[in-house]
Amino acid sequence: MDSAGQDINLNSPNKGLLSDSMTDVPVDTAVAAQTPAVEGLTEAEEEELRAELAKVEEEIVTLRQVLAAKERHCGELKRKLGLSALEGLKQNLSRSWRDVQVSTAYKKTQETFSQAGQKTSAALSTVGSAISRKLGDMRNSATFKSFEDRVGTIKSKVVGGRENGSDHLPSPTGSDDKPLPDHTPF
Repeated sequence: MDSAGQDINLNSPNKGLLSDSMTDVPVDTAVAAQTPAVEGLTEAEEEELRAELAKVEEEIVTLRQVLAAKERHCGELKRKLGLSALEGLKQNLSRSWRDVQVSTAYKKTQETFSQAGQKTSAALSTVGSAISRKLGDMRNSATFKSFEDRVGTIKSKVVGGRENGSDHLPSPTGSDDKPLPDHTPF
């Protein structure tokens, strides 16, 4: 049996078999023989390097087979345990988030944002106090008092007429002889 189809014994028959998409493309020794040798290498050194290359490529194929077998076995175990791909994704994201939170960069960034938030809060509090103080000063000014008195007078005239049981508003000209029309919708 050749190395691409060999069974890697992992306590299960045929665990080492790979699909065609997982196999490596072998190096064509005829093409390799046609390429000129690197200057400074003897034929013996070149042959030794080619043998080592072939050995490494064979090890790569074997390792891929072992990895594929382990991944299949892992998938079987997850399926038997009822773990889905979504569950695995959740666990990976959760683990990654914990890793991020314990990182130095995250801690420094969190500390910086915390300080910035405190400074922003203090600044907004100061601005709010200043606005409140200015509005209080404005409310106590003579101009605002005059305006407030006029609005109060108009309001008392409008509301005062209705509070007395009258269906009409006082006329601005003083002639209170015309009642307001009834505006009932129905």
